[in-house]
Amino acid sequence: MEIWINPACSKCRSAVQLLDEEGASYTVRRYLEDVPSEDEIRAVLDRLGLEPWDITRTQEADAKELNLKDREEWPREPAARDRWIAALAAHPKLIQRPIITADDGTAVVGRTEEAVRDAMGR
Repeated sequence: MEIWINPACSKCRSAVQLLDEEGASYTVRRYLEDVPSEDEIRAVLDRLGLEPWDITRTQEADAKELNLKDREEWPREPAARDRWIAALAAHPKLIQRPIITADDGTAVVGRTEEAVRDAMGR
């Protein structure tokens, strides 16, 4: 199991604390320092069963600078998928966190205790 975290994020700290309390075996990836490649983002999206816009933090300053909320400029459709993935790779702060890749090949966005427990049970 791997967890993508930003140590400054309270949700990430809570998820790591829960993993530790439950004795889970996992690897931490500080994704702002060890930025995932476009291929790694694609793989995580496939594991999550989500699209890049589903895991984009649109309230971040980078998102506002890129104008990601403009659906004409940034359509949420398959033809724009690679552009969204490139934006996430170039601006990792935009990636929702924490993301936990489970041992069964799936992944979850672990923003709640239930989601973290779900990942541990996979």
